[in-house]
Amino acid sequence: MLESSERDDVNQMLIQYFVNYNFRHGWFLTTAPIITSNWELPSHAGWVVPFGIGGGRVFPIGRQPVNLTAQFYYNAITPETEDGTRIGPEWSLRVTLQLLFPKG
Repeated sequence: MLESSERDDVNQMLIQYFVNYNFRHGWFLTTAPIITSNWELPSHAGWVVPFGIGGGRVFPIGRQPVNLTAQFYYNAITPETEDGTRIGPEWSLRVTLQLLFPKG
């Protein structure tokens, strides 16, 4: 194991906020971007800031309630090299299938 003085400095942050708007019959709009930063890197290389939206629905498969969501995000800020070449992806897609186990 490395001593603390031998390890690289790391100063990372992750923020995720959630916004949902529910409609009838289990449909909803949602956004839940994951914003990350490594403050030890230069500003052009340390941030990922996505913006986007998605939708989904809560419905049963047989007797099992599920939550199916698809969200699209544009990375407005993403790591770049010193000459401005983008390192990370410009767009991302998140698809989620959750099994729900309500009480009662």
